[in-house]
Parts: sequence; C-alpha cells; structure tokens
Amino acid sequence: MAIQSLGYIGVNATQLDSWKGFACGVMGLEDVSDALGDDSTHYYKMDYHPYRFFVQAAETDNLALCGWETNNQAGLDEVASALTVAGVAFTWGDDALIAKRRVQNLLSFTDPAGNHHEAYWGVVSDFKVLNSPEGVSGFVTGDQGLGHVVLPAPNFDETARFFTDILGFGLSDLMKLRFTPDPDEPVKRLWFMHCNRRHHSLGLFEVPHPAGCIHVMTEVANVDEVGRGNDRRIAAGVKLSGTLGRHANDHMVSFYMQSPGGFDVEYGAEGLTIEDWTKYEVFESTVPSFWGHDFSVGQQD
Repeated sequence: MAIQSLGYIGVNATQLDSWKGFACGVMGLEDVSDALGDDSTHYYKMDYHPYRFFVQAAETDNLALCGWETNNQAGLDEVASALTVAGVAFTWGDDALIAKRRVQNLLSFTDPAGNHHEAYWGVVSDFKVLNSPEGVSGFVTGDQGLGHVVLPAPNFDETARFFTDILGFGLSDLMKLRFTPDPDEPVKRLWFMHCNRRHHSLGLFEVPHPAGCIHVMTEVANVDEVGRGNDRRIAAGVKLSGTLGRHANDHMVSFYMQSPGGFDVEYGAEGLTIEDWTKYEVFESTVPSFWGHDFSVGQQD
C-alpha cells in the first residue's frame, strides 16, 4: 500500500495554551513552536520528525485532520490515482501549505464520514532527537508512525470500504459493541486497521463524536514511562477516561485521559507488532482488554 504510517495529527483549539501544558507537561512532548510556529499554530515534537502534533487556533476544540505518510512522490501519486478512480475529490497542497507542513508535497481529502485527511511525503528534518521537558526517554515511532487514531464513522460500511478498498488498509481485528444490556440496542462496530507492522494505525467506530475523534494513541518505551505519565496526569488534574489495563487485541498496557481537544489520548507501552501479515489471523474479540481499562471512570464527575 502507498500509505505507510500515521505521520501527524492536527488539532483545532479555541485556546492554544490549553494544549501546551497537556502536550508538554503530561504527555512529555517537546514544544518546537518557536522554530516552526506562529501566533496561530503550535507544534509538538516526538522524535526526529520536525513535529507530530500541530495545534491551530480555531473556533472549536476538536481533531482537525490526520496526516498519512507515503514514502515518496510515487506513493503520493498512487494515493491520488486511487482517489481519482474512486471518484473521491481531493486537492493538492499549494506552496504555502507544503512549506507550513514541512514536507515535499501533499494532498487533502475527506473520508465518507467527514473526517479530514492529508497524505504527504518527504518530511524536512534536522534529525534532532526529542528533548522531552519531562524526561520521557522516547516514543515508539519510526516506521510505525506516531501511533494510532480511532475515528467516528456513523456511515460505517461506506467509510470502512473507503479505507480498505481505496486506500489499502488491512483489517487487524474487530469488535461489536453495545453500551447497555438491552438486546434491542443496535450493535456498534469497531474495526482496527493496519498500514505497517504496528497492530493498528487506524480504528473506525460506528458512532458520531462531537470532537471528530474517539482517541489518539502514543506509545512510550516501557511501562515505567506509562506510570510516570499517569503520575503527571494526576498532578496536572487531567481527567482519567480509562484506567490502566492491557488490551486484548494489540496487547498495549495503557491508560486513557481526556485531552483539551475533547477526545481521549491513550498513553501506552508494549504494543504488538506483526512482521508478516499474511500469517496473521483476523479475529473478533468480545472484551476490550485482558485486565483493567475501566472506562466507566470517564463518565464520573
């Protein structure tokens, strides 16, 4: 497939500074806005890429877009061709946007659920390593990208076909969920999809969400880093959305917390990677985790 990883995400924010304390003081990202940003956009670094998160001034607090990395112009052209054949509208980035994203070329499109995306190639990097203000040793990125994102997809069938049939994502596993014991409640589908050796880079959930995102996951080097991240969350008074646990599908040990964008951030370690997807067995799980991950805490005041 042409798309290789989740390269960056963009966030809309009514107050830019609301993200700085969260991104730097809790997640442990490095603020590189002085070098890359302006009065309306802030940038946060995770690794050798110039940034992985950007936060732009807006009238709403939500996810703005997902940026998907391809290896080269040929890969980006492949994405453009697939969108064209499928009759999906897209626009090529102009020089100003390309320079702002610090890439060689990009295009923008919207999926059938209304989620906004960019595909690009060729980051402009000085290869400076992360200088975390909280001493985070590093994030698991590289060819696995920044992590994963789970997006709302109320028109599930059309959106799932878009990512699998047009963009080439592979199905990793799936769930069918109800929020109550009522058997008459419609089932909500949750599919996890891969584009590299990370168990999943994309999730689609058959529900609407006002923030345009269910959650974003970032992976740190070990469980101790997860624990220290949770300590920082507590000290900062950030709301817990899901307790510490280990997922049944990607084996991630993680907790969930509410971001200033109105969506959750999963902070984890020990995520599963698949070296040969041809030997992988897709499955349906009936529980989200082997242990932990009590999401009822997110509903408490």
